[in-house]
Amino acid sequence: MIVIDKLGIKDKVIDKLKEVFDPEIPVDIFELGLVYELLTEENGIAKITMTLTAPACPAADQILRDVQEKVGELEEVKEVRVEITFDPPWDREMMSEEAKLELGFL
Repeated sequence: MIVIDKLGIKDKVIDKLKEVFDPEIPVDIFELGLVYELLTEENGIAKITMTLTAPACPAADQILRDVQEKVGELEEVKEVRVEITFDPPWDREMMSEEAKLELGFL
């Protein structure tokens, strides 16, 4: 994951991302490896580039709303911009060891 943190709130943003779950998978989007880039700017804008487990993910809209809502709860954040990409495509190897263990892949 690429991180550029001009606000000094990287850990707070990551904690908020860990509150967002794909409704079909009992692991948060951060541990699933769906977050590719996190950028916080001095003007209070948080930009998150992420992917989904599949291009036709039925929960895509809900996940995006949840990311915007959760990260937007931070006092330092004035605006949340979420960009979806499928390059590179997500695969199981992007998950943390904790997520793999939780899902029985280890």
